[in-house]
Amino acid sequence: MEFDVLIVGGGPAGLAAAIRIKQLAAADGHDLSVCLIEKAAEIGAHTLSGAVMDPRALTELIPDWKARGAPLITEVSEDRVLLLSETGARRIPNGLLPDCLLNEGNYIVRLGHVVKWLGEQAEALGVEVYPGFAGAEILFDPSGAVKGVATGDMGLMRDGMPGPNHQPGMALHARYTLFAEGCRGHLGKQLEARYRLREGIDPQTYGIGIKELWEVPTSQHQPGLVVHSTGWPMDKATYGGGFVYHLEERLVAVGHVVGLNYRNPHLSPFEEMQRYKTHPEVRRYLEGGKRLAYGARAIAAGGLQSLPQLAFPGGALIGDNAGFLNAARIKGSHAAIKSGMLAAEAAFRALVDARQHDTLTAYPAAFRNSWLHTELHKTRNFKPYMKRGLYLGALMFGIDQLVFRGKAPWTLHNSADHDTLKPAAECDGINYPKPDGVLTFDRLSSVFLSNTHHEEDQPCHLRLKNDMVPITVNLARYEAPEQRYCPAGVYEIVQVEGTPRLQINAQNCVHCKTCDIKDPTQNIDWVVPQGGEGPIYQGM
Repeated sequence: MEFDVLIVGGGPAGLAAAIRIKQLAAADGHDLSVCLIEKAAEIGAHTLSGAVMDPRALTELIPDWKARGAPLITEVSEDRVLLLSETGARRIPNGLLPDCLLNEGNYIVRLGHVVKWLGEQAEALGVEVYPGFAGAEILFDPSGAVKGVATGDMGLMRDGMPGPNHQPGMALHARYTLFAEGCRGHLGKQLEARYRLREGIDPQTYGIGIKELWEVPTSQHQPGLVVHSTGWPMDKATYGGGFVYHLEERLVAVGHVVGLNYRNPHLSPFEEMQRYKTHPEVRRYLEGGKRLAYGARAIAAGGLQSLPQLAFPGGALIGDNAGFLNAARIKGSHAAIKSGMLAAEAAFRALVDARQHDTLTAYPAAFRNSWLHTELHKTRNFKPYMKRGLYLGALMFGIDQLVFRGKAPWTLHNSADHDTLKPAAECDGINYPKPDGVLTFDRLSSVFLSNTHHEEDQPCHLRLKNDMVPITVNLARYEAPEQRYCPAGVYEIVQVEGTPRLQINAQNCVHCKTCDIKDPTQNIDWVVPQGGEGPIYQGM
């Protein structure tokens, strides 16, 4: 199938790009074909975010979004930032907070619902939207430029051979292909390697965000309240923080983020999230409530200095596939939308000029002159500072923002997260309490609430480069940290006739990509399963 523009990924960035191209084409009298494929079974099903949304980019894309019924319902009414100890909390006065932590004019949203609405706007403009189709392979022309992607085969058996319901993938060709796979996109990784997009660039650095959606009693619900916290349950040397967002209809989103540069291999981000809910300042919003949904997702947090080169022959990286999230603001949807718009505008101009498969140099140039670049430049030192420890990092970033206003004459640098683990023997173990099934839960009951499904008789989408490394290195040196950093119980060490072996329960995978990022030997490669599989988040 041939298109003018192909977009891989149906999140905020990909849909914004599709909408913008169609808007420009309609205004200029051009008929351009735009195709968007999404690996989830439906648009928004794999979308997970906190989320407090800055509507600035959405307003640029669709100025009358309110009149069109965009699901931005609950405007932020109050900000609270807490420093937690094990039993107490100290509120930081709002007057001492940097601007990036203030949310006046922003909205607490269920980002999956926003993405679904964006999909409807795209289809109304004539974008061909195909959920349930995963981009599995990049296609290149004879010159080495990207000419599209192939979707994955359906109905393969575990050994890779076609089964009785086999359907071959499709080759989708385009004059330009925009990759909007989200954080740690597996095609994006390949593009970075092939075109050396990270040459001279800091490594990306990540967090893992774990989130639950609760329905709570009216007496505990304060619509529009945004609570952010740092400190307990993390130790002072480990970056992390929690959030409690009060939406409409007695809904509360609660979550916890752990920086994946943590050092102690005994640490479990999932268990840290469960402990977080037991703090008096958090549990008071949840007691008597009911947990409705669960999910987890890696978060690109490196900032401006970790952005790769954005364009290459035949295509570009947009949204969190490049890493546009602003970790200091705890926001990424507005950045994703803006980056998609900028790439779309560059692609439109190239199409009008009858070009194809060249490098869209206008896209990175437009980004450098945009408000998004200004915003990311102002907070560029956040993650490097926070890697220095809670108190020192917070102090230094506070000085950076309140004294230098984000214009300090230096830029700090990031390092790769997979390099940071210490040997298990050098670290203290962590005694996590057993879940009570009321406020705290285990992994498997949590995965159940994510509506995750994979056909078991298919090739495993979590591939090991060397089958022996999980035992000879990870187990021997780090006590198999994949058992703990995975929030879905995918990895476990089992004994087979007295010999340890890594068992991969790929059917549990919620597509968070943490294993691809944190594995200390970089031995795990996450690739797409069959299209339509994975979690089905209900407005997460």
